[in-house]
Amino acid sequence: MLNTAYSEPSPATPRAPLWRRASPIFLLTVFIPTLFASLYYGFFAADIYISEARFVVRSPQRQTATGLGEFMQRVGFARSEDDTFSVRDYMLSRDALKLLDERLRFRKLYGDGRGDLFTRFPWIDFDISFEALHRYYQKRVQIDIDTAASISTLRVRAFTPEDAFRINEMLLEMGEQLINKLNERGRQDLMKFAAEEVAIAEEKAKAAARAVREFRNRRSVFDPEKQSSLELAQISKMQEELVNTRAQLAESTRLAKSSPRVRALRDRLSTLEGEIADAKNKVAGSGSSLSNKTADYERLALEQEFADKQLATALASLEQARNEAQRKQLYLERIVQASTPDVAVEPKRLESVVATLAVGLVLWGVLSMLVAGIREHQD
Repeated sequence: MLNTAYSEPSPATPRAPLWRRASPIFLLTVFIPTLFASLYYGFFAADIYISEARFVVRSPQRQTATGLGEFMQRVGFARSEDDTFSVRDYMLSRDALKLLDERLRFRKLYGDGRGDLFTRFPWIDFDISFEALHRYYQKRVQIDIDTAASISTLRVRAFTPEDAFRINEMLLEMGEQLINKLNERGRQDLMKFAAEEVAIAEEKAKAAARAVREFRNRRSVFDPEKQSSLELAQISKMQEELVNTRAQLAESTRLAKSSPRVRALRDRLSTLEGEIADAKNKVAGSGSSLSNKTADYERLALEQEFADKQLATALASLEQARNEAQRKQLYLERIVQASTPDVAVEPKRLESVVATLAVGLVLWGVLSMLVAGIREHQD
């Protein structure tokens, strides 16, 4: 028989805790970040409320060729994309932040123990400068522009729904004030330019009228062309009378050559010939004849007529500018009013923890493969 010695079973070796059996890479990339994210989003992360509003900047009708553009033109409005970007830049500017800080105490709304260490102002770097506040402000206020429809969406993040609504509402009011300021500046520039054009045209018209008046006084003529017409008509009558006088003289000479009537007719004929010659010299002669004065007068009259037309055009432009100034050039239309959120939509706690876990697992896998490859290469 075989003798077998009896031995008591050895006690089981206790297993180490999971965190000790895990590799350091797993702890650094997965366990610790996920644990930190779970603690932060579960107990410390502050609720963030988002107030949203939508608006569009419109301008008076412009020339467009598309069917939709023609419809909007009939309505009297057209989208103004450039001004939309101007409003967005202003809302995100330091000037807007200064007004918000003066009227709503923006710095206090996001500080004084509100929020958590990673969302309040100042951040963990304790930088309380205005530049740091402006960087923080641009993270809390977001404006997205749909370039296809030119609709802007304004989102404001705050620790209370009331603060988010008040900041959103005030930003919209500030945008409307900017639009009104641009309208006023446009009206002033338009009226100023039109008034300057009228003043210049009036001065030219006065100068042209003064030149015509001085010409008339200096040359002793009112209108050479009209006066020439009158003189020519008078010459025509005198020539008819001259023809009749010659006929009467010929008849009287044939009947009674020594008659006193013949002498009177000859004197009348000589007088008419002299008057006709003087009238012709006055109309088309040399020196101070009407024909020599006509060229200078017509030039001055043409300048006066052109100045008067220019003045009339400037006055019409001024009246049109006044009509344009009476209506707004730009409009900020609220499509969706600023909302008062009733539920905090940020942070997304569960999604953030899961995302941290997923990123950690991917990083752990990559680093583990790299370490395994290095060890295999060393072996």
